Amino acid sequence: MATSTESRKGITEEQQQELDEAFARARKALAVIETYDQARVDRLCQAVAWAVANKRTFTRLVDMGIEESGLGDPDSRMGKRMKIRGVLRDALRQKSVGIIEEIPEKGIVKYGKPAGIIACIVPTTNPDLTPAGNAIYAIKARDAVIYSPHPRSKKTSFETVRLMREALEREGAPADILQCLTKVNIPMSQALMARADLIIATGGQPMVRAAYSSGTPAYGVGAGNSTMIIDETANVEEAARNTRLSKTSDFGSGCSADGNLLIEASIFDRMLAQLQKEGGYLASEQEKALLRKAMWDDERHRTSNTVAIAPQELAKIAGFAIPADRKFIMVHGDGIGKEHPFSGEKLTTLLAVYRYSGFDQALSMMRGIYEVGGKGHSCGIYSFDRNHIDALALAAPVSRIMVRQPQSKANAGAFNNGMPMTSSLGCGTWGGNVVSENVHLKHYLNTTWVSVPIKEDKPSDEELFGSFYDPACEAEVEMITT
Repeated sequence: MATSTESRKGITEEQQQELDEAFARARKALAVIETYDQARVDRLCQAVAWAVANKRTFTRLVDMGIEESGLGDPDSRMGKRMKIRGVLRDALRQKSVGIIEEIPEKGIVKYGKPAGIIACIVPTTNPDLTPAGNAIYAIKARDAVIYSPHPRSKKTSFETVRLMREALEREGAPADILQCLTKVNIPMSQALMARADLIIATGGQPMVRAAYSSGTPAYGVGAGNSTMIIDETANVEEAARNTRLSKTSDFGSGCSADGNLLIEASIFDRMLAQLQKEGGYLASEQEKALLRKAMWDDERHRTSNTVAIAPQELAKIAGFAIPADRKFIMVHGDGIGKEHPFSGEKLTTLLAVYRYSGFDQALSMMRGIYEVGGKGHSCGIYSFDRNHIDALALAAPVSRIMVRQPQSKANAGAFNNGMPMTSSLGCGTWGGNVVSENVHLKHYLNTTWVSVPIKEDKPSDEELFGSFYDPACEAEVEMITT
């Protein structure tokens, strides 16, 4: 019930006070970090990264996050501490203070400047990774960050930020470079976003839309519906192994986790058998019907109690049992479209398998799937046919395509690919985002371009207009004007 203690923004006076104090402290911290040189900020990046990414501490944070939220798998989530190492690697290899790039032939010199105070919206599935990754890039750019954790995992995020604040203090830097709000709810997050200089929003679509409508510059992410094409040239063993790695990572909670496999008819049975060797359980038609009823309500909304859980638990909720050694569930795709929920995002340890005949049909099915959901996010292919890879790249309405890689471990950067390391995946205008790339260091920086004169670079009209150029028109105009 509304009371006189609530502000016009829908937050209480107590929340308003916390927000005011956080911004005041952030401004003071920002004034200090802006004076640091490159060596100083690099050392601070290393300090905060180690504070949370060492195995002992990250194990505690993982256990804490899963206990608090009830989501995810402790074994595979531990691998996310490698992502923090990857973000640190990328940050340390780039310049962010003073001159960050020179292009002599164009007479251009670029200088890096802080973006300011960043509002970081933390998803419940990454209460530790997202704060750490954002902190590294923000400190590298000499920004300050105020985190708005998800209410379902706020204690874990607060503890992650607390550890990084202690690391800053040990290095003689202001702890308030990083702050985490405690009295969080949707109105509080909205108020934070409205006052910040920049927003990094990782979370559900309502929150991302709120970020873009806040009036503050924002980087958001789109929904995923990761789809893999497996053609006749694929290494079936590799494809099945990578599918298992991607689908089971943190119980399929990531938006990059494989959701749909489009398999060429000539290798379909062999691929299905190999997926079962990798731990897949092929649901019967009756079990598929039970899963559909359990995973979507009557209005086709995804049920929260079936998100990011073990396959045995998913089957139990649906009303049947599967062997203890099974790692994920498979269902035969029963069609593609809004009326076929298995062709949409699953966010758990279940994937749909489809048979296609001819690569043109694979591309058509892929397009249909992304009309259901996931446009702009990602897809992948297991193939050694360059023509197939090129055809997919030309046709797919996505920002990233992984070739012969486990999608959920590769999209956001891996040590064996060149994708920028991140926990935020921009999905372009397809997904309602402003960028179609991984959000990384350059997005945390303002850049000043300094230009000096160069030798004139002015093509002739013949070069510019080609066959459209008509010298007679130019001569006629000159006669009239003289």
